[in-house]
Amino acid sequence: MKNIFKNIFLKKRFFLVLTGIILCFLLSYIFENILFIAKLLFYLFLALTIVDIILLFLSKGSVIADRIVPDKLSNGDENKIEIKVTNQYLFSSSVNIIDELPFQFQKRDFNFHSLLKSGEQKFYSYTVRPVERGVYSFGNLNVFATSPIGFLAKRYAFDQGKEVPVYPSFLQLRKYDLLAFSNRLMEFGIKKIRRIGHTMEFEQIKDYIQGDDIRNINWKATAKRGQLMVNQFQDEKSQPIYSIIDKGRVMKMPFKSLSLLDYAINATLVISNIALKKNDKAGMFSFSNKIENRVVAERRSSQMNLILETLYNLKTNFVESDFSRLYIDVKRHLPQRSLLLLYTNFETLDALHRQLPYLQAIAKQHLLVVIFFENTELFSYAQESPKNTLEVYEQAIAEKFIYEKQLVVNELRKYGIQTILTKPENLTINTINKYLEIKAKGLL
Repeated sequence: MKNIFKNIFLKKRFFLVLTGIILCFLLSYIFENILFIAKLLFYLFLALTIVDIILLFLSKGSVIADRIVPDKLSNGDENKIEIKVTNQYLFSSSVNIIDELPFQFQKRDFNFHSLLKSGEQKFYSYTVRPVERGVYSFGNLNVFATSPIGFLAKRYAFDQGKEVPVYPSFLQLRKYDLLAFSNRLMEFGIKKIRRIGHTMEFEQIKDYIQGDDIRNINWKATAKRGQLMVNQFQDEKSQPIYSIIDKGRVMKMPFKSLSLLDYAINATLVISNIALKKNDKAGMFSFSNKIENRVVAERRSSQMNLILETLYNLKTNFVESDFSRLYIDVKRHLPQRSLLLLYTNFETLDALHRQLPYLQAIAKQHLLVVIFFENTELFSYAQESPKNTLEVYEQAIAEKFIYEKQLVVNELRKYGIQTILTKPENLTINTINKYLEIKAKGLL
């Protein structure tokens, strides 16, 4: 009996019918003939309520539900969650499913309504988009079952509490996994780079076939064999590729609910995987007021797991980033010339000038690519039609900041430093483009 009162819920139909019966009793004070009808309706209502309780709580059968959650969620992506519901009652049941989502999603209106026939099983799916890494806790899975009478609902609370870690965007990792080697690069916004010269390693001498570059003919081998032989080349391998993530206060800025740091983390995961697929060595580290989260560039099978776990634990702080410490660390720990992909952000030309001497010093020994972000909200605001004088001044300031970003790009290129200025959502594609361009031109 205690279990019945704990899990019984009154439906809207119950209150509507009860309200109608009460109105009939009130009208019976004016029209006495209605009193008999009102009493009849009340007893019928009482009987149906008792039958409803028997069907839901005392008859054989129940409703079974299960939530199917991935072992880990991908940060910044839509992750699919499935719910399986089975009606084991001997009658059709209307079910209302309420899932207790992690508090990080701030979603309080989650509901699924459906009608299940006896013995029927249905799957329901929805997506969640986490915007910060960490552990997300799912609560109970609540199902409210209703009989064909529809006066009452029985709650089934399935203890589906589960903690799910949110990792950097491994869904993007799968998406771009083979793009660098496919013929569909243009469809995904990744440009095809024309190779320049012979900045590749010698692989072997092979028989000439139609279509081979005649400039690669090996005349000595041709004379010995008596037939045309050509030199075959392959991309240079085992080149160190380091992703350097600035985790200072400038990377805390959010765009589409995701911080610049998380955009950089997602891009680092993808570019590291592509570098390993291209037989290069992938590594990473982060910096602010000190150097942390170091993964030495290697080409071993466990390298991606090591990078993924390191990125998962990477957190931003609110201190000013120390580029002098970055320069000292690079000089001490990276003796071999490497490709350094530096994810940071410069809002003004003055901010760049404070760090420019250290960037120049790093670029003397390594191929440095400085990657920073466009302020897409400023772009949107600058394109709006001003409504008053104040908005005219504000838009002029916004355009000044947009123009200053281009000045930062020009200043870096003036000193021979490779640069990417990108929208946060296009960071991964533009970084892959730059990596492929560098490999094709043999700049490293």
